[in-house]
Parts: sequence; C-alpha cells; structure tokens
Amino acid sequence: MTQANYALRLQSYLEAEAERVAKKEGTTLKQFINVAVAEKLSALRTADYFRERAARANMTDALALLRSCGTDAPPQEGDELDEPQRNPVCGKC
Repeated sequence: MTQANYALRLQSYLEAEAERVAKKEGTTLKQFINVAVAEKLSALRTADYFRERAARANMTDALALLRSCGTDAPPQEGDELDEPQRNPVCGKC
C-alpha cells in the first residue's frame, strides 16, 4: 500500500482533543486521523448511494406497498408485544 505525507495544520483545540481521544482509544494521533478520514469518506459514499437509490425509486409502488402492510392476523409466537402498537404510517400494522 502506498502512503502519502501531508502537512496538516489543526487548530490547537482540535489537536488537543484529537490527541486526548486517540490516547483514550489506545491509538496514535496519526491512526486516529486516518480512521476519521476513512469514516468521513464512508459516510459520504453512503449518502451518495442512498441518493442514487432514491432517484430510481418508484414512489407509487412504494406507497402502495406501505398501504398494504400487515394483516389483522395475530403475531407469530415470540413476536407478541406487551401492549398493542400501531404503525403510524399506515395505521393497520
């Protein structure tokens, strides 16, 4: 794996907090920053993925599915609730 070096200038309060958290997590500041960048990239990719999926959605079919959810059949064994609850989306399930 190739690595790149960057001169990173952090605000002093960010550096101090990042070092404190890294130490608490049992890692180095460099590793903490690497993980933070990876997590941010993952979050952005996930948001893009859901935007792309939403663009392909068929809202008519999705809403029809939600309207038809559930039945009045009793829950299967082990799925019972302590008190009856209704789904606020469709009101039936």
